[in-house]
Amino acid sequence: MWGETLLVILILVGVIGKAPLIATSACVLLVLKLTNLQHYFPLIERRGLELGLLFLMLSVLIPFAGGKVTPKDLKDNLLTVPGLLALLGGALATYMNGDGLRMLKYQPELLLGLVVGSIIGIVFFNGIPVGPLMAAGLTALFLKLFSIFR
Repeated sequence: MWGETLLVILILVGVIGKAPLIATSACVLLVLKLTNLQHYFPLIERRGLELGLLFLMLSVLIPFAGGKVTPKDLKDNLLTVPGLLALLGGALATYMNGDGLRMLKYQPELLLGLVVGSIIGIVFFNGIPVGPLMAAGLTALFLKLFSIFR
């Protein structure tokens, strides 16, 4: 009963906060649960992140596939300060995502905080939920810094 209640709350928060991804995700899970299809939950949990990242990468790579970005564009932009900072940002983000994934493996109870924090970011700061890994990576960094400075 608690799971259904939480999903309904997430639907309401998504609708009120104009966060359709949260509302839709909660609706899909609620429908699966109410139609006794929750045996698909482990599959979604296991492969959902991969599928989401696949579609995210597809949308980001469209300009390359469509020919909107040329090799000259790459050379001209990659060897600039913003381009080099983007390389650094990409490398750092993937490293942090790995740390976040390891943290979630050993402390899965932190996922609730990540979800609630993501909802707050969407509703109050017009954020975009691109996935829990970056939030987990930042959390892992915060935990490291907290352990160093405490």
